[in-house]
Amino acid sequence: MSAEPMIPISTVRLGPEVEELVLAVLRSGIIAQGPMVKRLEDEFAALLGADHVVAVNNGTTALIAALAVLDLQPGDEVVTSPFTFVATLNAILAAGATARFADISDVDFNLDAEAVPQALSSRTRVLMPVHLYGQCADMDTLAPMAAAHDLVMVEDAAQSHAARVGDRAAGAWGIGCFSLYATKNLTTGEGGLISTDEATLADRLRVLRNQGMRQRYQYEMAGNNFRLTDLQAAVCVAQLGDYAEMVAARQRNAAALSVGLAGVVGLRTPAVLPGRHHVWHQYTILVDGSGRLDRDGLLEALTASGVGCGVYYPRPVYDYDCYRGHPQVRITETPVATRVAQQCLSLPVHPYLTESDLDRIVSTVRGHMGAS
Repeated sequence: MSAEPMIPISTVRLGPEVEELVLAVLRSGIIAQGPMVKRLEDEFAALLGADHVVAVNNGTTALIAALAVLDLQPGDEVVTSPFTFVATLNAILAAGATARFADISDVDFNLDAEAVPQALSSRTRVLMPVHLYGQCADMDTLAPMAAAHDLVMVEDAAQSHAARVGDRAAGAWGIGCFSLYATKNLTTGEGGLISTDEATLADRLRVLRNQGMRQRYQYEMAGNNFRLTDLQAAVCVAQLGDYAEMVAARQRNAAALSVGLAGVVGLRTPAVLPGRHHVWHQYTILVDGSGRLDRDGLLEALTASGVGCGVYYPRPVYDYDCYRGHPQVRITETPVATRVAQQCLSLPVHPYLTESDLDRIVSTVRGHMGAS
C-alpha cells in the first residue's frame, strides 16, 4: 500500500457560509419545507434559465415524480440508456411503465441518437436520455426525434447541473431531473430538483409532493410526501454562489488530466463534444486491455497506490437477475454499453485537487500502464 495519503475520488467540503445559513434556518424555527426551499427553487431556476423548479427529497424521487404526472398507463414504454445508475430504471418501474433501452456512444457515454429509432415502438411515450458524468446527450438530434414521434422528453440530469448544449442547459428540452446527493456537484446530502417550463406540470408536481394537497386536507390527487426540508435547502443555496468557480476548477482539472494522460497505450481520455459545456461530475477513462493493464488491473493498482478511482457502472443496468425476466423490462442487448462497462474507470476530478495531486494521479496512471 502507498505511504502517501489517499487522493479521494470525491470530496465534500462545506464552508462557513453553509454553516451560517443552516444556523439561520434552525433559529428561524422553520425547518421543514418553507422559504429556504423556495429560495433554492428560484435560484436553481435562474441558474438553468428555467421557468419553474420543484424541489423534492432525492434524485430518484425527481424521476418518479416527473413520470407520475404524465399519467403513464401499463404497457406505456420509456426509452432510456442502459449505461446509468439503477435509479433511472427503478423510477420507470415505479411509474408502472415498461423500460426499453437504446445503445450508447463510447465517445460521450450517452444515448446514441442513431440507435434510438430501433428502440421506439407504438407504445413509446417518453424518451429519457441520461446526461452522464456531467455532459449532455446529443439533444440537438434527440429533441427533434422526440417531437417527431410525439414523445415527452424527461431528462435524467442527476450528474449534470447546468451542463449545456449551446446556450440551453440540461433540463431545457422537457422535464429535467437533478440529484443533490452528497457527492454531486451541488449537494444537500439527499435531495432532488425538477425543472420545467410548463406551469401546469409544475403545479401538478407541487401538489403531488405534498400528499396530493394544494391546501391542508384538500386532496386533489393521490400523492406522496416528496418534500425537501429547509435545512437541506440551506446547504445547497450556500453553494450556488460559488458554483461557476467550482465547475471551472473541475474543467481545469479535467484538462490537466487529459494532457497528462495523452498517448498512454490502452487508455482513452474522455472527450468534450463540440458545442457542449461539460461540468465534469466524473472524469472517466476507457482502458481497453491493449496496454500493460486492463481496467480491473489498473483499478487495483491505483487503489494500492493511494489514488481513488471507481467503476461507474460495472454492467448495463438491465444485466442483473432482478431485471432480466422482469415483465416491465424489455431487453435488447447493447454491445457498446456492455463494452464500456468493462472498460470504464473514473479518476478524481473534484475541485479540491492540488497541482501535486494531479501530477501524482497522472504519474501513477502512466507508471502502472508502462508509459514513459
